[in-house]
Amino acid sequence: MKQVDQFISVTDAKNRLLDLIRSLAEKDEVLAITRGGVPAAVVLSPDRYEGLIETIEVLGDSQAMQSLRRSLKQARKGRWVSDEKVFGKEKA
Repeated sequence: MKQVDQFISVTDAKNRLLDLIRSLAEKDEVLAITRGGVPAAVVLSPDRYEGLIETIEVLGDSQAMQSLRRSLKQARKGRWVSDEKVFGKEKA
C-alpha cells in the first residue's frame, strides 16, 4: 500500500490549502498534516478515498472474500477459465 507522500505542518497547510487540494487531485498523493511535528491528520484525493472504502467493503464481505480465496487457490493449481468462456465471444 502506498504510504504518505508528503508531510506538512498545520500552519503551512492552512496557508496553502487550495494549492494542496489541487496537488492531491493531480498527483493522487497522500498528505499528512502535522501538529508539533507529529502527524495529526491524513488528507486523500477523492479517488484514493473511494478506493480505500471499496477495499474495506470487499474485505468485510465474507462471501466475496471466500470467493476470492477459492479463485486464488484455483489459480495456484493452474485452473483458468478463458474470457470467451465466461463472457462469450464478441460478435463483430
